[in-house]
Amino acid sequence: MADTEAKWYVAHTYSGYENKVKTTIEEAARNRHIEDQIQKVLIPTEDVVEVRDGKSDTKQHKLFPGYVMIKMVMNDDTWYIVRNTRGVTGFVGPESKPVPLSDMEVRSMGVKTAVRSDLEVGDTVSVLNGAWKGTTSVITSMNAKKQTVTINAEMFGRETPVELKLADVKKV
Repeated sequence: MADTEAKWYVAHTYSGYENKVKTTIEEAARNRHIEDQIQKVLIPTEDVVEVRDGKSDTKQHKLFPGYVMIKMVMNDDTWYIVRNTRGVTGFVGPESKPVPLSDMEVRSMGVKTAVRSDLEVGDTVSVLNGAWKGTTSVITSMNAKKQTVTINAEMFGRETPVELKLADVKKV
């Protein structure tokens, strides 16, 4: 069950207990000084504008009621803390065995993942996905905010700048 890298897991909670579960897990991590192992607890939400009687009001709605996302290093201690938190019914996975989310699943839920720092302007990269899959080129610019890189790819017999997501390239 032990793993040294923090990954995102999903815990199922009683409906309406999401905020209490989040607070309790964060407090337990602080009290036991394992914030490096239980790094983040999230309840994915979205802002929804509700109009009633001609007045608009913005409210936060839970995207996944009854679930909390936890970025943690899975080991016996962290598993025990989460599993025994009041309001948690178990981890999402077969037979309640925790299964980490893939990076794509995490991004699709609106969670921002860290920008990879192993790439720099001037590095040679290979494109992993999309129309430019298999293309090898040099990074000409980077945009950390958008998490993109620009490379020059050959199109119609000449080099053309192409912007790609960081996740779609790897260093050669």
